[in-house]
Amino acid sequence: MVILQTARLYMRKIQTDDYSSVCLILQDIDVMYAWEHAFSDEEVVQWIDENIMRYNRDGYSYWAVIEKASGKLIGVTGLISEQADDENHVGVGYIYKKSYWGKGYAFEAASACVDYAFNILHLNEITAQIRPENTASRKVAEKLGMIIKKQFVRHYKNKDMLHLLYSRII
Repeated sequence: MVILQTARLYMRKIQTDDYSSVCLILQDIDVMYAWEHAFSDEEVVQWIDENIMRYNRDGYSYWAVIEKASGKLIGVTGLISEQADDENHVGVGYIYKKSYWGKGYAFEAASACVDYAFNILHLNEITAQIRPENTASRKVAEKLGMIIKKQFVRHYKNKDMLHLLYSRII
């Protein structure tokens, strides 16, 4: 079932049978450099299961992004309930196969998610948690009209990782 669509893309819930397509994204260290590791097979399964749990709990999470022209899963984009410094936020996230970088897909899908957050979910703020060195993701957030609200440290895999919290308020 299509959740959102744009001129070139449509988004639907991620399913367990998307495993091999999701592996091509989450197991590529070039794509996952901001996490500082590529996911194992088990971590991909857990990640998919976590998204399915969020659909049931929140009504949203990362969605599979399908390129209309090819029918291929090219990335994941969606809304995620998350925390920064113990404050609850709904953030937009986007992760794409490297071969689809630089073609405007992340902005196109994220823009549709931001519109969904404001117009369907009636949220008054959307955020994005981005590592400072992730300039491509920062450019997408800025193109979405977000500004840096603050810096915070996120603890992930026994590491403290500096993040920027981008925000757009409506």
